Amino acid sequence: MRILGFESSAKSASVAVCDEIGLISQHFQNSGLTHSRTLLPMAEDMLKNLSLTLSDIDLIAVAQGPGSFTGIRIGVSAVKGLAWAADKPVCGVSTLLAMAYNGVAFPEGSLICCVMDAKRSQFYNANFVIKDGIPVRLCEDRAIGTAKLVEDIENTNNSVFVIGDGASMCYNALENLKLDAHIAPEPLRHQSAWGVCMAAKRENAQSVHELLPVYLRLSQAERERQDRVFGK
Repeated sequence: MRILGFESSAKSASVAVCDEIGLISQHFQNSGLTHSRTLLPMAEDMLKNLSLTLSDIDLIAVAQGPGSFTGIRIGVSAVKGLAWAADKPVCGVSTLLAMAYNGVAFPEGSLICCVMDAKRSQFYNANFVIKDGIPVRLCEDRAIGTAKLVEDIENTNNSVFVIGDGASMCYNALENLKLDAHIAPEPLRHQSAWGVCMAAKRENAQSVHELLPVYLRLSQAERERQDRVFGK
């Protein structure tokens, strides 16, 4: 099965093509340009270089959240448009689960702490353990503060590897604990479309109508509107 994956949930953006053997191609960009400007051209160029078209793709996958509200909307909308036009099934996967696949490079049994900066003194987080070369989920995706994040990790006996754009802040909070904790090297710290493809291999395909963003929290505009309405 050939999978076309999209990742646009944070500052970086990437697209990848994978099959049952593994990664065929990945284009990655961390330039700060808007994903609406970069994502589809990256995919078009990659497919062209591979001499592939959408008709050669069996499944289109995307990181559906959590993450940047705008980035997630751009990624999900792009995939829905492509899938609708090409009549292809889609698969939305957790951004944090896709990130955890970067952790398969670390030793068996490692605890992978995936953290994205959610602003407002919170992280988007989920923790995983590497078993048989696959990340196994230890908790659901969540928006939590530093204290809860530290509490969930401080008693582990496993090596801890921190992945994501919140890695530095998270690691600083773990420094005073007696843990074997490490920040993932930068090439493994960013979200990747390869991880999206790997996660999609183990998820069920959806129709384009079922694919929706997953935010975990209200957007800033929605919070401000709620504050005006309820006077909070």
